[in-house]
Amino acid sequence: MDAVFFLLPIAVLLGVVFAILFVVAVKRGQFDDLDDPPERILKDD
Repeated sequence: MDAVFFLLPIAVLLGVVFAILFVVAVKRGQFDDLDDPPERILKDD
């Protein structure tokens, strides 16, 4: 039972940290254009 009291807050904290990092990445536009760069290689300019 002691492990639950130790690991549960760590898991919740890590979840919150990763959620915040994901929101920051979305706001900075990191996921805006996922289709164009792979197709750009195939185009012969």
